[in-house]
Amino acid sequence: MPCCPYCGWPDDDPVVTVSRHGGGATVWTRCVCGSLQMRERRGDVLAVCARSRPGGRPAATL
Repeated sequence: MPCCPYCGWPDDDPVVTVSRHGGGATVWTRCVCGSLQMRERRGDVLAVCARSRPGGRPAATL
């Protein structure tokens, strides 16, 4: 089961639904750690397509 890379929370259990668009085809959710996730409906599944870092986490450096 896919999990949040920042806190390990299961992706199939979003904490907060922020907004829905296109009749539910695109859904923005927030993880328990604060990461914002963009989900896209693929058949019967809402798959995470993009994810932000939680607030207070610095960007990776090279």
